[in-house]
Amino acid sequence: MLARFAPALFVCLWATGFIGARMGMPYAEPGTFLSIRFVIAFSLLAVIATVFRAPWPGARNALSAILIGALMHGFYLGGVFWAINQGMPAGVSAVVVGLQPLLTAIIAGWWLKETITRGHWLGLALGLLGVAIVLYPKLDISNSGITPFTIGASLLAVSSISMGTILQKRLGATQDIRSGTALQYLGGFIPVFILSITSETRVIEWSGEAIFAMAWLVIVLSFLATFLLMWLIQHGSVAKVSSLFFLVPAVSSLMAYFLFDERLIPLQLFGMALCAVAVALATRKQPTPTK
Repeated sequence: MLARFAPALFVCLWATGFIGARMGMPYAEPGTFLSIRFVIAFSLLAVIATVFRAPWPGARNALSAILIGALMHGFYLGGVFWAINQGMPAGVSAVVVGLQPLLTAIIAGWWLKETITRGHWLGLALGLLGVAIVLYPKLDISNSGITPFTIGASLLAVSSISMGTILQKRLGATQDIRSGTALQYLGGFIPVFILSITSETRVIEWSGEAIFAMAWLVIVLSFLATFLLMWLIQHGSVAKVSSLFFLVPAVSSLMAYFLFDERLIPLQLFGMALCAVAVALATRKQPTPTK
C-alpha cells in the first residue's frame, strides 16, 4: 500500500516546502530561519529516537549521516534560499534546481552502476522541458539578482542534493531512519548556521504566519516528507526517485494558485501535463525479459 501511494504523497508534501518558505522568509533571513528549523527537527527526532530506543549509528556511520544531511538539507536549502534572498528570481532558481534529476541519474549510472534506460532518459528530458514550460512565465532576468554568486549558490544547491541522494543510497540505507535523520539535521544545521553568523543579522520577527510556517516546515517537511524520501531511496533506484522532483514545481504552482491566487496560463498547464508524462516514463517498471 505504501509503495503505491508514497511517490504521489511525497511530491505533494515536498511541494508545500516552497509555500512554507514563501510564508516564513519575510520574517527572517534564510540562514537564521533554517538554523532554527533544523535545531527543532534534530531535537524532536533525538527525543523520539531515545524514547523508542532506536539504535544510534557508530562514529563512522554517524559522520556519514551528518555529511549527507549537510548536503541534502544544509547546502541545498541554504543555497536556494540565499540566492533568492539575494535577488535571484525564484523561477530562475527553480529551473537550475530542476537539473537535479538529470545530474543524479548521471552520477547514479556512473557510481552506483544503475541501469538508465532510453525510456528513462526520455522521461528526464521531457521532465526538464516540462519544468521550464511551467516556470517560463515566472522567469525574470531583467534585474541584477542574477550574478555569478547567485548562480554559483544555485549550482551548489543542485550538486549538493544530487550527491546527498547518492550517498544516502550508498551509505545511509542501513541506518535507523529516526536516529539517522536526526543526525542528518545536525549536519544540515552546520552550513546554514555558519551562513547565519557570518552574513546575517539573526533578527527574527515572530508572527502567527512565521510560527505556522516554521511548524509546517518542521512537521510536514522535516518529518513526513523527508522520511518518505529516505524510504523511497531505500526501496528504489536513485535515478527514478529523483525524477519525482520534476513534478514539484508544477504542484507548487497549483498550490500557489489556490493559496495566493497566482495565475496559471494554458502553457503552464501543458507543462504540468508534460511533467506527469515524464515521471510516468522515468519510473515505470521495465518488463522482465523472457528466456
